[in-house]
Amino acid sequence: MEETTTFHGLGHLFMTIFLYCFSSFIVAPAITDISMAALCPGKDECSLAIYLSGFQQVITGVGSLMMMPLMGSLSDKHGRKCLLTLPMTLNILPLATLAYSRGTTIFYIYYVLKTFTSIVCEGSVLCLALAYVADNVSEGRRASAFGILTGITSCAFVCATLCARFLSIATTFQVAAAMAILSTLYMRLFLPDSIRDNSLGAPSILSEKLSSPLLEDCPGHRNRIFRAIRSVREMTSLMKSSVPLFQVAMVSFFSSLAEAGLHASSMYYLKAKFHFNKDQFADLMIIFGAAGSISQLLFMPILVPALKEERLLSIGLFFGCAHMFLLCVAWSSWVPYMAAIFALFSIFPQSCMRSIVSKQVASYEQGKAQGIISSICSLANVISPLAFSPLTDWFLSERAPFNFPGFSIMCAGFTMTIAFIQSIMIRATTPISDMGSP
Repeated sequence: MEETTTFHGLGHLFMTIFLYCFSSFIVAPAITDISMAALCPGKDECSLAIYLSGFQQVITGVGSLMMMPLMGSLSDKHGRKCLLTLPMTLNILPLATLAYSRGTTIFYIYYVLKTFTSIVCEGSVLCLALAYVADNVSEGRRASAFGILTGITSCAFVCATLCARFLSIATTFQVAAAMAILSTLYMRLFLPDSIRDNSLGAPSILSEKLSSPLLEDCPGHRNRIFRAIRSVREMTSLMKSSVPLFQVAMVSFFSSLAEAGLHASSMYYLKAKFHFNKDQFADLMIIFGAAGSISQLLFMPILVPALKEERLLSIGLFFGCAHMFLLCVAWSSWVPYMAAIFALFSIFPQSCMRSIVSKQVASYEQGKAQGIISSICSLANVISPLAFSPLTDWFLSERAPFNFPGFSIMCAGFTMTIAFIQSIMIRATTPISDMGSP
């Protein structure tokens, strides 16, 4: 494929991702209220809802840990469009369930469907979209392209939460199911499959060049168990191949661990401490999403050439730490809104890490590499609820050893600090002056 010098050629991908993310994000402000209404009617604190959410996160993370490298590898062979069809279709089922009804029994049906479909859906659409972008955009422009893709998801986030702010809960899930169906149809009808061009993706950051592919294919047919073992083997091979890749993996793990802890704790924390409801959650998400959209679409294309991905990664993680530490000590209901503005900078890390990773492998291994990084994020999602769900429940209950409702969020902030320190080491290991084409 001819090198993409502008991003207009990715328009159908961006629209597909916008529609898909819209369908996923529009339900986010309402899901906490629905969960607590179904499980603990009339209460602002519900241990069962916290633990069920954590259990779902563990199951999803374990499944995604094995599925992401496999999905990426299969997309390298069979095309991104073919593999995108599966998770986008499965995403419709749980949304359609709550669009039908939201009673306790239906909620449990939704819970089971969401848990098992998320094993395939969680992260895979973004992973395949990143590989699609890497197929079609030259190495020097990938960070900006990844930033624009993340900006598109942030725009979808803002639009979805703005709609959720003014729609009833029943209408919200009906719109979500309709948009999920529309995104799948649009992708099948309009998105062209990518054609990988090896000239766009030679590794450029490593000081020592690899003489063979990082991820070798295993010969012969394998059953699912052997495919899972192969995914773990590929992950190990990738980490051993490059010090920068190993460091990015560590940053990805700890930052994902912190973000998952924040996600698992923050809504229950805000509901218990400030009695937030669907509308207030939507307002908070709109501020967060708008700040992220402005940052990714306007600031990142300008900052990447000047500062490079490694420095932007550290800046983003620093503001991520500041956001969590401010939120955990929130003394008034307006503080979470102020902390959300930090998304102007805390949104940078994912795009920067994906760009760094994409430069370490050839174009025909982009799917595998992005899938492996996604699986590391999934591993963090497995571990996170084991630590943060009990902490959240403990410090929001009357059994807390001392009065600090935001203690679990503070722990997430310390975890993000570890990622920040590791990101500084990445910049020291791969100085900007050492980068260049082979």
